Amino acid sequence: MAILLIMMLLLKGQHYLWFSFGCLACSILPAYWRFEHQQMGTRLLVFLAVIVALGVLGRVPLAAIPNIQFTSFVVIVSAVSLGPELGFVSGSMMALVSNLFLGQGPWTPWQMLAWGLMGLLTGLLQRGHLKDQLWVMVIWGALWGFWYGWILDLWYALAYVRPLRPASFLLAFASSAVFDGLHAATNAISLLLLYRPWRKLMDRLMIKYKILG
Repeated sequence: MAILLIMMLLLKGQHYLWFSFGCLACSILPAYWRFEHQQMGTRLLVFLAVIVALGVLGRVPLAAIPNIQFTSFVVIVSAVSLGPELGFVSGSMMALVSNLFLGQGPWTPWQMLAWGLMGLLTGLLQRGHLKDQLWVMVIWGALWGFWYGWILDLWYALAYVRPLRPASFLLAFASSAVFDGLHAATNAISLLLLYRPWRKLMDRLMIKYKILG
């Protein structure tokens, strides 16, 4: 996936659709790995499809409001239950599928990377007790509002800003600070209000239907 992103930078964002599907292929490799090494039944595939659909619904209707969306909330809550591998898969697919409605562009692979990493790193919290601490998750979501924006700013600076200097990156990050702040605030508020009931619902579904065996 890193090679695809580097090639896209060298080509100045051309052929972004091909690179998007290339990144999709790379992002679902963890799912194939899990399929080969662990039980991955139809129920899990359906559950993943529903999660991706919820993430898309959390973004598309609110597209007119800059950086106000609930996709990141869905990525974080689902990754805690699904784990890092499937968290990366669901996060990256939410970016690609939602852009089928909002418009594909050279930003799509980078959004796939950003939401995928959000799911991957959040999934690692599944193995500890931090996922049960509400304020930890609220702060985690707020931080990801900025980290997500910085990944997209990094792409913008590398692809379009010349000459490249440390100040160029700082200006790119600073120019999106308000939008990143809105993203962070949306994540924090949604997690504060909805994290516990959604976690309870997700865990209940996982246990009832034995989604992860």
